[in-house]
Amino acid sequence: MHHPSAIILAAGKGTRMNSDLPKVCHPIGGRPMVCAVIDACLDAGCQRIVLVVGYRHQDVRDAVASYGQRIEFALQTQQLGTGHAVQSAAELFTIERRTPGHEVLVLCGDGPLIRASTLQQVLARHRLKHAAATLATSVIDDPDGYGRIVRNPDGSFDAIVEQKNCTPEQRLIREVNPSYYCFDCARLFETLTRVERDTISGEYYLTPVPTLLKRAGHIVEVIDAVPPEDVLSINTPEQLALVDRVYRARATDQMHERGGVR
Repeated sequence: MHHPSAIILAAGKGTRMNSDLPKVCHPIGGRPMVCAVIDACLDAGCQRIVLVVGYRHQDVRDAVASYGQRIEFALQTQQLGTGHAVQSAAELFTIERRTPGHEVLVLCGDGPLIRASTLQQVLARHRLKHAAATLATSVIDDPDGYGRIVRNPDGSFDAIVEQKNCTPEQRLIREVNPSYYCFDCARLFETLTRVERDTISGEYYLTPVPTLLKRAGHIVEVIDAVPPEDVLSINTPEQLALVDRVYRARATDQMHERGGVR
């Protein structure tokens, strides 16, 4: 079986962080937060990892220099949305786009609480169902700010609806999109060419891709696999400090489990 690839979105500035440092370079557990995402991808079996960089991209390259040639880079010259960011990596996946069934994870570089075990669950479901896309979701008590997962009456996937576009009924949905995606590589890049610019922001988002795939007759799977504590956002210094505490506590617990602390 071939190994999956990963695209990690790491081009944003993070304007609410009140810092010139690229968002993904802020430290979690004493390392740039994007390193935790890279580690999860490596532990989940990814052979190729591409970071999409943009704002102060050399800082991001320097932050992950210790990984050497295991990391490749795609440059997003303009910040035109998550879909545009993924499309920026298209030329690096020429071979994979011609490889039937090649899997590519698409993740955000500012989600350091991600677990390799979650990615492995997503990959297993994706393979089992021969899906074109598989989304890992989370059910949380306070879904404010997150895109909602809308399902059909039979429980199958229908759409991801961003909060600003939700109806009052959809706002009550507690199943959210934490942006853990697995795609068939060829289907992903083919479908990205059909994503239209958002009429409000003017950006090209990744979230329409699963719906477009479903409407084209492809299999789109949804798996509630992300523990609620892993969904914590990092948009402010205060949230950064909270996630850092959670990350360090988890690391300590893991050391206890392995017998590393007595």
